[in-house]
Amino acid sequence: MQWSELYTREHEPSETQVKEFVDTPLFDELDDYLRQTYKIKPKLAYSGCKMDGGIWSGWNIKYKKSSKAICTLYPKKGYLQILLAIGQREINEAELLMPSCTEYTQELFKVDECNGAKYLGFEVRDEDVLQDVKNLAALRVKMK
Repeated sequence: MQWSELYTREHEPSETQVKEFVDTPLFDELDDYLRQTYKIKPKLAYSGCKMDGGIWSGWNIKYKKSSKAICTLYPKKGYLQILLAIGQREINEAELLMPSCTEYTQELFKVDECNGAKYLGFEVRDEDVLQDVKNLAALRVKMK
């Protein structure tokens, strides 16, 4: 059963239900990393987006520092679907990171810009791609 069918707009999932559905240690690793590194608390939000066959619909987890989005996680069975925007200010730095990223991430980065940003939709199924997400997310938040 799809995540969006299991948890409708009227039925918000708990954190435990998210973890049980995703069922991958990569979720805990990313969640812990974002919470601890950026001192943030993620927020659940509901999306009715039907783009790309509805993969972005349903409850998602938004990670923000102040008002700036770091990334959004869309629970999938056995893996993570992550939307990470690379804004105009970060594109040059992201291009410099690309040679150290996986081939998968390098291919994703070839997407066209939209309003000066690149919107990368990651399927995180392994540690290497998760590391790419962490490195690119770091560009979104400048640490003081």
